[in-house]
Amino acid sequence: MGGKDYYHQTMKELPADERPREKILRNGSASLSNAELLALIIGTGTRKDTAIGLAQRLLTKIEGLRGLLDYSMEELMEVEGIGLAKAAQLKAVAELVMRIPGGVEEETVIKSPQEASKALMPRLRYLKQENFSIVLLNTKNRIIAIETVTTGGLNSSIVHPREVFNRAIRRSSAAIILAHNHPSGDPSPSQEDIRVTRRLMDVGQMVGINVLDHIIIGDGNYMSLKEEGVI
Repeated sequence: MGGKDYYHQTMKELPADERPREKILRNGSASLSNAELLALIIGTGTRKDTAIGLAQRLLTKIEGLRGLLDYSMEELMEVEGIGLAKAAQLKAVAELVMRIPGGVEEETVIKSPQEASKALMPRLRYLKQENFSIVLLNTKNRIIAIETVTTGGLNSSIVHPREVFNRAIRRSSAAIILAHNHPSGDPSPSQEDIRVTRRLMDVGQMVGINVLDHIIIGDGNYMSLKEEGVI
């Protein structure tokens, strides 16, 4: 078969109506495939592939867009053509996606566990490791910030009250919500989850910062320890 195939053409050799940059300008971002969107982020291809071809090989390797959250930079760089710069760009985009609620955090008032879980779900749902975070609230239960305290298994030796409440005091928080994820997807609390929560609630009473709840994030679901009557 003569000539170059679709993936081996340079971007300039593609028909104008197939070039991602022209397509997004003409039809909007929703008209682009996942590979085309990634191609715009990656920017350049290799001697063998256009940026689109490289993006398609990457998607195959990481089994879809969710892989951008799950795979490390080192794993992304296993794809030929993805070097340090491209891997860093891709992980930066994945991190920004997780932080989208952060853009409106200061406008969000938490009135229920459901609202708290909505703010936390994009950040914690897809993580491979347990991530313990705190939602810092002002006197009107408006979110000041969501901060990661530690990554790893949740236990009392890792989650130190000083790390939690130093952050809350520094940001002048009136109250906090504890949060962590279960990579298994099941948000049911362990006995250690409950012990850590009660310990932090006791410290909160002593320092005058109320611990309102502990939200455990699963895969698209959540559990509020307060709502369940566990605490």
